[in-house]
Amino acid sequence: MNENKQIDEFLNYLRFERHFSPHTAKCYAADLHQFCGFLAEGSSAGSPAEAAPAAPSFDLGGHGGGTATAVAASPSASASAAPGSVDLVAVDTEDVQRFLVFLRTQEYSKSTTARKLATLRSFYKFCLKRGYVKGNPLASIRTPKQDKRLPKFLEEHEVRKLLETPDVSTMLGCRDRAMLETMYSTGVRVSELVDLNLADIDFVGEALHIRGKGKKERVTPISPTALAWVKRYMELRRADPRSGSFNQEAVFVNKHGQRLSTRSVRRKLDKYLAVCGLDPTISPHTLRHSFATHMLNRGADLRAVQELLGHQSLSTTQIYTHVTAARMKQAYDQAHPRA
Repeated sequence: MNENKQIDEFLNYLRFERHFSPHTAKCYAADLHQFCGFLAEGSSAGSPAEAAPAAPSFDLGGHGGGTATAVAASPSASASAAPGSVDLVAVDTEDVQRFLVFLRTQEYSKSTTARKLATLRSFYKFCLKRGYVKGNPLASIRTPKQDKRLPKFLEEHEVRKLLETPDVSTMLGCRDRAMLETMYSTGVRVSELVDLNLADIDFVGEALHIRGKGKKERVTPISPTALAWVKRYMELRRADPRSGSFNQEAVFVNKHGQRLSTRSVRRKLDKYLAVCGLDPTISPHTLRHSFATHMLNRGADLRAVQELLGHQSLSTTQIYTHVTAARMKQAYDQAHPRA
């Protein structure tokens, strides 16, 4: 069995059994192909650098698929495969350790290195279950300790400024206002936002039916203000003479009437950030962080925020408690006479 077939089987397992998104599967493919490229170059050590084998690619196919290409690897690494080929079944712990050294020399961040290790760990667990390997070469490999980074978020007045930026006299401007209001009101991921269908909105119960990561579904409340902007956008959309040709399922569509992409949402946000003078590095995910932070600042229960965000583990949500604790300490230092 060649390495591409093994990777093919693994990615199909992620997509169709674990229900990973096409984007996540593509990231796993890129990590695995980088590892293959590293091993292949190591197996041909001593040959001229320009003679190194071309980086393999893998076509994921389907909606959102693409080609994942391996990153150039270290020519000094060694592996047991024949020149130009890789035997993933023969990989041992030393090969993985050499790969880690290579990543450090290339100055990859700890978080990126941890992600690549997680990919390899998952891949070899899969191979172990399928009987392709007798042991997991990553069993004794420890993941580098991560630097704790507090999530970036907007202050409440900054959110208000951003929400009021779109020109709501037009259908597209009203759509953008409805999108921003929905993201901040519910804390949904941008992928969940663009996947919303009209049937997912409960206007009476003021709730959204969300299809989240791994095909997990949840129902989350949405504010009357956000719903009002969605209704206004839908009124203008129905009044458009081209509305008959629009995607009739999707809530948010582009100017051609097709479902909006996550990239388009990012471009729209970038435009409004420039207009209102806010930090240009803010992303759609920053609105999700802002939602969680503001909820906790105003007394929401951590478990409730976990459910609203669709986090599987409470530890994922707990990062926001560091933000709120830091803000409380700052307020204490500023207000207490003996601080």
